[in-house]
Amino acid sequence: MNKIYNPKPETWSILLERPTKTVDDIEATVKEIFKEVQKKGDEAITKYTSLFDGVAVANLEVTAEEINEAIASIPQELQDAIQLAKSNIEKFHTAQKTTRVSVETTPGVACWQEKRPIQKIGLYIPGGTAPLFSTVLMLAVPANIAGCKEIVLCSPPDKKGKINPAILYAAQLCGVTKILKVGGIQAIAGLTFGTAAIPKVYKIFGPGNQFVTVAKQLATQFGVAIDMPAGPSELLVVADDTAVPAFVASDLLSQAEHGTDSQVILVSTSKELIDTVETEIQTQLEVLPRKAIATKAIENSKLIYVENDQIALDLIDEYGPEHFIICAKNEDFYVNNIGNAGSVFIGNYTPESAGDYASGTNHTLPTNGYAKNYSGVNLDSFLKSMTFQKITAEGIQNIGPAIELMAEAEGLQAHKNAVTLRLKDLKI
Repeated sequence: MNKIYNPKPETWSILLERPTKTVDDIEATVKEIFKEVQKKGDEAITKYTSLFDGVAVANLEVTAEEINEAIASIPQELQDAIQLAKSNIEKFHTAQKTTRVSVETTPGVACWQEKRPIQKIGLYIPGGTAPLFSTVLMLAVPANIAGCKEIVLCSPPDKKGKINPAILYAAQLCGVTKILKVGGIQAIAGLTFGTAAIPKVYKIFGPGNQFVTVAKQLATQFGVAIDMPAGPSELLVVADDTAVPAFVASDLLSQAEHGTDSQVILVSTSKELIDTVETEIQTQLEVLPRKAIATKAIENSKLIYVENDQIALDLIDEYGPEHFIICAKNEDFYVNNIGNAGSVFIGNYTPESAGDYASGTNHTLPTNGYAKNYSGVNLDSFLKSMTFQKITAEGIQNIGPAIELMAEAEGLQAHKNAVTLRLKDLKI
């Protein structure tokens, strides 16, 4: 890993750059595939599945028989673990429910807000080298709590044309209504436009590589909402001499093994800790099955020494990490003052892996600095806030004259007339 000591603030923006391709490198490919899926539907979906995933899929939809076979193949211990995680995720997201907000703003003027579910949602679940069945829980569980009617899941097939059994098990456990063997750009395009096999949805959720991220952003140009721009995984740990070096190294590697374009950063006020963590990383790296992937990610990563907690916090806020771990004596300082982070993990015994799987919080989080202006997925992500109002005769008389004056001042006579006619009617 690259060691940097006391970097000057004017160098932070360059120092903290993500190892991502620019949109220009990817956008042309995404647009080409979107255009073809929009025009040719499932024919294009099948073509690109064969091209990118190396398999010809005759039937895009997963059958009930395939789901039953998948369930039968999952060891009971893993089923129990998935059910435990599901239970905790349900508890945390159910607690996020809010009641109707109602107020009489003026006598006779009642206003209220209610939340209604987004009716049709699409879930993108990465497959490939790490089939993220845990993401099914993170997305389908709150979707069901919110009351979404259609939950469509897309995930890339393997070389045998199958979706990972654990993904199928989690999908049926969480009430997914349709599962499709399609991944990558073509999956996002299918959910955006709809095809004979893939339903068109109103909002798309789920992480993915940079191609999927750009595809989701393009989908918004066609009237489909997305959860957030969620790209390659990233983690920042702030630690001092109170941290356990082996724990810190394990957390950094847990994200480095996600993909070669992942990034992990350690910020510390202790040079000794930095050296010890660097040694631990090399030791732990040697025994990882995904050593090659993690090693490549480590090349994109940094060990940064700063002199005090305030400088550390300023640098972290500038970065805006997806995952932020605090292992420092002055943990309250970071907890109370952090402004930009997707999800925060506090203390030596709170690994980021807990949030990825079973503590209950959601692991679908903003990356690439979007933690500065996006929230991670939560119950409200699957809901819309709708406002209502009812005005009585007394109410329109109370606010009507103000509306007339404001409408006239803006030159909108029809707006004024809509009130004037009612006020005149009340005087008859």
